[in-house]
Amino acid sequence: MAFRGWTDEALAFYEGLEADNSKSYWQANKHVYEEAVRTPMEELLAELAPKWGDGRLFRPYRDVRFSADKTPYKTHIGAVLGMCYVQLSADGLAGGCGMWEMASDQLARYREAVAHDRSGPKLARAVDRLEPLGIEVMAHETLKTAPRGYPRDHPRIELLRFKGLATWQDWPPGAWLATAKAKERVVSFFEASRPVARWLEDNVGSSTLPRER
Repeated sequence: MAFRGWTDEALAFYEGLEADNSKSYWQANKHVYEEAVRTPMEELLAELAPKWGDGRLFRPYRDVRFSADKTPYKTHIGAVLGMCYVQLSADGLAGGCGMWEMASDQLARYREAVAHDRSGPKLARAVDRLEPLGIEVMAHETLKTAPRGYPRDHPRIELLRFKGLATWQDWPPGAWLATAKAKERVVSFFEASRPVARWLEDNVGSSTLPRER
């Protein structure tokens, strides 16, 4: 079926889950999750796939093994398409794109490229174009000062302090969310974020370090 957005029922599901994050609530309302939340996301991913790549849904269950918060369920649904991300919660729709976290070899390449006189300004220009569009640029962690080996007065010091680089935009709920306009907003965000994503692909790339077991 064609993607038609998410109804108020999807938002109400997550509002209820935030109030009662329990197995009993989940089991009693799982049909709502499947029909009003998951199915529209799968339809959206199917329509985005030809241009943005096959999407992958994240599991709705939280990994609580190393967390003080033992609530069992995520209060949002998320999916990834390559370097891009889509999320729905009671707060509305959101999109992300980039490398939220970087392995040590990626981070070294990122900093070198940011500092370089040719590649660095190209990224800075791409980032500057996003602010007027309401798109944030962020990282999962930011150093308080310059990384070792780089001057504190570097012209791109803010980008150098990032330990990752991602764009982010969110949209509060509205009547548009229950229509195909939800897809239009996601696609518009992906398109605007494309120069940053391409810069990361060209200058950072995938990690070559072995994964920890």
